Amino acid sequence: MREEPDIARLAALVTESARAAILVHLLDGRSWTATELAKVAGIKAAATSVHLKKLLACDLIKVSPSGRHRYFRLAGANIAKLIEQLQGFAPVHSVIAPAEKRASAALRVCRLCYDHLAGRVAIAITESMLQKSWLIEDEPWFRLTDQGVKALSELGIAASAGRTCMDWSERKLHLAGPLGTRLAHAFLERKFVLRAKETRALQITAVGIEAIQAYFGVSLVMS
Repeated sequence: MREEPDIARLAALVTESARAAILVHLLDGRSWTATELAKVAGIKAAATSVHLKKLLACDLIKVSPSGRHRYFRLAGANIAKLIEQLQGFAPVHSVIAPAEKRASAALRVCRLCYDHLAGRVAIAITESMLQKSWLIEDEPWFRLTDQGVKALSELGIAASAGRTCMDWSERKLHLAGPLGTRLAHAFLERKFVLRAKETRALQITAVGIEAIQAYFGVSLVMS
């Protein structure tokens, strides 16, 4: 009898196209109903139910009943990290339709990577924090300096551990871990960024553009 973990079973779960679409959609950290996930995956309700049962059985997702609905979410940050890492190795799908191009461009600018910021904006902020000596890169960690602690306290962000995360769209590191989560929460609470309704893309607000320039020295020109 084999005692090694069954990675073939895991790979089969993750690489099936409908389940992959569901898992990627759940990377925004929110909970979604089966009906909403069916629309994302482009499949019927019955098929979605089967896929969700398989993902639940392998502890890749969790479900929370609420009234008549059941809300599904990723099982945790470790699963989000796995999916994001797989995206880094996967070929990029070519988009043709104008709506798809706009959605793809928005994701590359700024998005949620489960619980932290990702995309070009996140990378620019991370690189600025390194240049200002607020962070020190010590792979796989970003260590917050005393100067960084003081600077982030102005945003109400308490000192915590940071982790490096490879951005799949830009192939550069951005800030993740507890510190990345607190930064993302601060941005959302202060309305520097707004969630999109159906994707994990984030809209940078006018207030956010000014704040990112003031706090981090990063100039953003949004079209």
